[in-house]
Amino acid sequence: MKHYRILIIVLVVFFYQCKTTTNLGEEEVIKNQSNPMEIYLLIGQSNMAGRAAIELQDQDSINHVFLFTGNEKKPWEKAANPLNKYSTVRKKIAMQKLGPGYGFAKEMAKTNEGNKIGLVVNAKGGTSIEAWKPGDVLYNEALSQTKKALKHGVLKGVLWHQGEANASKYNEYMPKIIELITALRQDLELPDLPFVVGQLSSDKPKRNNFNKMILELPNHVKNASVVLTEKLSTIDSTHFDSASQRLLGKRYAKNMLKLITPY
Repeated sequence: MKHYRILIIVLVVFFYQCKTTTNLGEEEVIKNQSNPMEIYLLIGQSNMAGRAAIELQDQDSINHVFLFTGNEKKPWEKAANPLNKYSTVRKKIAMQKLGPGYGFAKEMAKTNEGNKIGLVVNAKGGTSIEAWKPGDVLYNEALSQTKKALKHGVLKGVLWHQGEANASKYNEYMPKIIELITALRQDLELPDLPFVVGQLSSDKPKRNNFNKMILELPNHVKNASVVLTEKLSTIDSTHFDSASQRLLGKRYAKNMLKLITPY
């Protein structure tokens, strides 16, 4: 009888250990220092915040991808749309829909299988690049959220989509985007931080000059890349539709991978 009780105790302990090691919670996964989370900051205006419909295929969470909530008790959750829900500067929640972050995260997770990916999404629709001036509210909020997130991983890059509000004065844009990139790299102490920006929709001809201008960014800033928006469609001549947002996100991922993958 004594040996029987010992056997029962051993089996209980064994099964408990198996359960705790095979069903690790999200926090245990995130805090695994042997394979730190790779974090990306996503900022800009409405197309980055997401205005496309969240369709059935966009309603799943993404394996190995986590969204920063800003909540100290539970800073991360499995990434699911809308990704801009926890932005500290966003407009009302009903406006937050599908952006490029979803396609980006899926592509990155597929390419870097097994790596944990963290998204800090802090966009706000309708904002000009002047509103993102270093030291002002939008910039400070993005910087603050990123620094909080970096307690759990390493920052790998920044995704930026903005410009609709500045298209008519495209010739004044380049110095301001350079200032933004330079400031983020200095404040985050990452002088080579990869920075990927996207062109605007060309549905309105007035944006063509902006799209040509932004292509010159890599000639002015190291470790920067521009995502093309050719063959993408919109719902209102400004905001990309769902299929285009998914494709745009994949393009962001491909450009980012070229910057972060050593030769």
